[in-house]
Amino acid sequence: MSVVLHQRKKDMKNKQVLIINGHPDQESFNSALAAAYQKGAKESNASVNLLNIRELDFNPNLQFGYRKRVSLEPDLLSSIEKIKAADHLVWVFPMWWYGYPALMKGFIDRTFLPGIMFDYEPGKSVPKKLLKGKTARIIMTADTPKWYDRLFMKSPALNQFKKGTLQFCGVNPVKVSYIAPIKSSSEEFRKKYLSKIEQLGKNNK
Repeated sequence: MSVVLHQRKKDMKNKQVLIINGHPDQESFNSALAAAYQKGAKESNASVNLLNIRELDFNPNLQFGYRKRVSLEPDLLSSIEKIKAADHLVWVFPMWWYGYPALMKGFIDRTFLPGIMFDYEPGKSVPKKLLKGKTARIIMTADTPKWYDRLFMKSPALNQFKKGTLQFCGVNPVKVSYIAPIKSSSEEFRKKYLSKIEQLGKNNK
């Protein structure tokens, strides 16, 4: 075995991968995609965790904004620990109404907080990024063709989450798998993407 290949396998074995599924439906294609990535990542010998937001017990409403901190539920505290411990974050979710599911938005509102994922610095307009050193993969499904999302919609969901959340907090690079259209997709189409996502998991990309 070459030195480079040996080092690559060693790095993968030590890598902490966290898959976060933001779809509220257990039987969704998103769940199948998350499972496919998990399967591939396990074959790479990385340490892999799958977090289904729908299974968490928490109030998604950031009741007081940043004015007053509300106690975090145990499931959110555990989720924050997993995000902090991960080297690579994989977010799986659908695009709904130019954004993402309310449950996922609530999860982000309640966990991506000042002092946890970023922090304000006196006299500076740009907050301190507390998630530096982490990488991410966004796997987003949609019924909108990729070209239409990019040219006419200006990729609102991706801009909001990739730039406005992950990179804002220091996660970089953030790579994207845009899978569409889903509503009219064939079984062959879905199998092809499940295979692609599994391969990404094997390579921890």
